[in-house]
Amino acid sequence: MSDADYQLDKEENFHSSSIGFISPKSKIIISVSIVAIFLIALIVIILVVTLEDEKIPEDMDHSDFVIVNDVIPDVLLELRYFTSFNFVGARIDGYEEPVALLTKEAAEGLKKASERFKERDLIIKIWDSYRPKSAVDHFVRWSKDFNDYKMKDYFFPDLTKEEVFAQGFVATKSGHSRGSTLDMTLVYKKNGTELDFGTGFDFFGNRSNTNSTLVTEEQQSNRNYLKEVMEESGFENLPEEWWHYTLKNEPFPNTYFNFPVNATLIKQGN
Repeated sequence: MSDADYQLDKEENFHSSSIGFISPKSKIIISVSIVAIFLIALIVIILVVTLEDEKIPEDMDHSDFVIVNDVIPDVLLELRYFTSFNFVGARIDGYEEPVALLTKEAAEGLKKASERFKERDLIIKIWDSYRPKSAVDHFVRWSKDFNDYKMKDYFFPDLTKEEVFAQGFVATKSGHSRGSTLDMTLVYKKNGTELDFGTGFDFFGNRSNTNSTLVTEEQQSNRNYLKEVMEESGFENLPEEWWHYTLKNEPFPNTYFNFPVNATLIKQGN
């Protein structure tokens, strides 16, 4: 082998070994990079799992709800389930503040009805609106206590507790919990006198049926007027109760919410 050939072979071997050679510094950089990628991936996984754990349950999501008086300032409230003056005789579970809540869509529909009622110098009074599932559970517990009939004479004089449920006045699941149902009446703005509808709120009996034959002509006329305006504003009536209206195109037809009736909660959420 000539000196020239030997030199050429030496250079080729040098270049080949250089290509496959990784310096200690490079190994450290590669190792650190792999660890960093692993840590980033681990952090991402932890964040995803944490966010899933903190996701608000569907029945506790109040983001689509509003305080009715924020939408219709002159609405009157007589929220019976926040007091003890109701068929149970005690404040009902889930009613933490005396405030009426509805979905945004239901509140806007009610605002349309309110403008119509004002044409006759009438304003809306609400007895109940959104009702959490915990309240309905309270009703069910009450129904099973056959030693508790203290409110019978006023609210269900002709029925047993079993009949109150059987005839549809109270149920184990309530449309109120979907957020677009309210119980209401009308009062004259000038003096606060209620229109005569034939019965009070939550009177459980046939006289409360919207088309009952047991009420006077004037009382039936008032019921028809209320029904007409509410239907034209997008609501439908529950035939058993002249005071009960639900938005026809309610936004949550299959969701029964369970967050408490609490104005602070709604304000913080919005």
